Amino acid sequence: MKVADKFDGKSTKISFELLPPLRGSSIESVYRTIDRLRDFNPSCINITYHKEETVFAKLADGSIRKKVLRKRPGTVGIAAAIQHKYGIDVVPHIICGGFSRRDTEEALIDLDFLGIHNLLVLRGDADKETGVFKPWEDGHSFAVDLVRQISNMNKGIYLEQYHSDPARTGFSVGVAGYPEKHYEAPSFEEDLYYLKMKVEAGAEYIVTQMFFDNRVFHDFTARCRETGIRVPIVPGLKPIALRKHLEILPKVFGVNIPEELIREINACKSESDVYNAGIEWAASQSAELKKSGVPAIHYYTMSRPDNIVEIVKRVF
Repeated sequence: MKVADKFDGKSTKISFELLPPLRGSSIESVYRTIDRLRDFNPSCINITYHKEETVFAKLADGSIRKKVLRKRPGTVGIAAAIQHKYGIDVVPHIICGGFSRRDTEEALIDLDFLGIHNLLVLRGDADKETGVFKPWEDGHSFAVDLVRQISNMNKGIYLEQYHSDPARTGFSVGVAGYPEKHYEAPSFEEDLYYLKMKVEAGAEYIVTQMFFDNRVFHDFTARCRETGIRVPIVPGLKPIALRKHLEILPKVFGVNIPEELIREINACKSESDVYNAGIEWAASQSAELKKSGVPAIHYYTMSRPDNIVEIVKRVF
């Protein structure tokens, strides 16, 4: 089923996002996480994808060699395993970084053959060292171009046509939205302009970056509607779990943390108190969002579901 069809506004659904395990880890860690979450009847489970990263390894002779590795392989395989084992709709992330257009097409063909037709389409992160996103050779620079490629495949248009009547894929596409503006966008208006382009290219719903003030989300939704964006907009939440998140989350994700929450965290005497304060804040956010009638709430679990389980138990 299309995930977008589940976001019909009749009731607030739940979705979760998981990280693939690190190289050499068992998929059992993923199953243990899902076992904690499946009783809440999630509308879908997202599986992130991480592009290749460059590291510099010191050799025995003291020289340095550049090495390319994939941090967390297995997104497609994990998505297929979850859908087969649990019967839960899965949403693998498809990104521009690390893929040529042909690589993308081949990955999409594999997903189509596996019966996985819900996707979250993203540009991908900038390079950690330079802070600049660099597309792969013959790859896409922007998520909207990736959405267009997928939309073409849904029409039976491939990079090369081998058949007179090529098969049409049936992908349903979600994209990311940034309630506090993408950190690279020069203005909020331009950010919304490109978001609307993604919707016009075929995106059927939007999942937002995390935020900690619901007014930010409601303002963002209102501005999207004023711009002519009509697809469902799903708020994304991540609870504060560690004191250092006050520094890390704004730096890495370009989000703001309200002064009230900062004061609450700084007043905590232990990391356990911080963890519980994060649950309280996110539960309050969730309850208000649910009351306002959002189509779903998307939780960034980081594959550590304990606090998410407590939040969802309180609200749903």
